[in-house]
Amino acid sequence: MSSAAPLSPQQQETLDALLRNESDMAYKRRVRRMVAYLELSPGLSVLDCGCGMGFYLKVLAALYPSCRLWGLEYEPKALRYARRHLASAGVTLLRGDVHHLPFGDESLDRVLLSEVLEHLEDDTAALREVWRVLKPGGLLALTVPPRNYSFWFDPLNWLREHLGLQPIRRGPFAGIWANHRRLYTGEELRCVVEGAGFAIQRYEALTHYCFPGTQFLVYTIGKGLVERNLLPEFLSRSADRFRGQEHSSSPLNPMHWILTLFERVDRLNEDPRRMATKQSFINLAIQARKV
Repeated sequence: MSSAAPLSPQQQETLDALLRNESDMAYKRRVRRMVAYLELSPGLSVLDCGCGMGFYLKVLAALYPSCRLWGLEYEPKALRYARRHLASAGVTLLRGDVHHLPFGDESLDRVLLSEVLEHLEDDTAALREVWRVLKPGGLLALTVPPRNYSFWFDPLNWLREHLGLQPIRRGPFAGIWANHRRLYTGEELRCVVEGAGFAIQRYEALTHYCFPGTQFLVYTIGKGLVERNLLPEFLSRSADRFRGQEHSSSPLNPMHWILTLFERVDRLNEDPRRMATKQSFINLAIQARKV
């Protein structure tokens, strides 16, 4: 098992500031794990495959400015947001399909694939393509949503499935199933990663507890308000994921109260004895190496 590369005190301070506005505590933990799993050092080439609006790339550019960073995204709307957020970050953004990566064989040191596999028609083919572009010894850091997900994150779909109903996959109440073809068990995830030729270095199930209904509150309500510029400026500075370094911790700021509440619930995930009994989580995470 490989060990995660530690951040310097200055890098840790920068990462904390970037994550200061994050209201999805599971995402916050996921970002920290993925940064660690990538084991970055100066000059490495890194692809965020399915980069979405570009937050991971914003983090990586701030922590490792000498790394060569690429982001690949298929959805034009998300790519437009990423280009706006990363205009001055020195990141190359491309529109493309993970099944047909625009990189040569053995050309990249690291690939990040976070919350992407569950959207793809052929997850095995996508992972084989990632394997192709990685150099020998290169690392893949990935996360997916688990089949046995936590009631706390998406109580509506959890209840529907436990009543024998189909999950909601489209619209504002889709929750953890939003636009997903599948969720994964730990064994399914290991099999598909190893089947693509990777050696798994590390596997974790992350985050059981969160404020009830986080998926709906953060992504349906909060994200919609931020993206449509419907919040007053003083609230937007503390609600927008991309403006964490502008966060105001003033006691008069209601967003600060909300984040404090969410963080207090999240602390339950830091209790090893409590977590040892849990079987449902919000993310599965793997670090794998091309051998």
